[in-house]
Amino acid sequence: GTVGLWSKYPITEDQLVDIRPRDIEEGWSRGLRAVVRTPYGEVAAYVAHLPSVRIGAGGLASARRDESARALGALVRDEKVRTVILMGDLNSTVDDRGLAPLTSQLNVAERGFAFSFPTAFPVARIDQVLARSATVDHIRTLPATGSDHLPVAARVTLDTTGP
Repeated sequence: GTVGLWSKYPITEDQLVDIRPRDIEEGWSRGLRAVVRTPYGEVAAYVAHLPSVRIGAGGLASARRDESARALGALVRDEKVRTVILMGDLNSTVDDRGLAPLTSQLNVAERGFAFSFPTAFPVARIDQVLARSATVDHIRTLPATGSDHLPVAARVTLDTTGP
């Protein structure tokens, strides 16, 4: 697929998750779930690359992206690990109602613009870091890598007060 996860803490579980729209053939894999054992407890880390919004004769086509967001939202809703961090190319800003299945459950960055797309003249942040039982304190872009997106980095503070 098009996603991966690197961690300085041990990854104790990992699996692909199916967020594929119904009309896309088998073999399309753009979702990953892992459990990371941190000094503050377990974190369920989701990495996703949602389908792109396309421009066509009828305007913007976002049905595939929205369907993937709903599937990912259902996984997050059913997640048993208390703390969740979702990161990836969600192909939209957090203000887009198509991402409501995610933004209604997860915290978004409190500070930082981090416009990540397109690399040549970034005008929007469509690469996101969202969290549950944690705060995304700050998000920023990193130097270009050759991708059509700038990478983003975020500072996330885990909520250590709960069960």
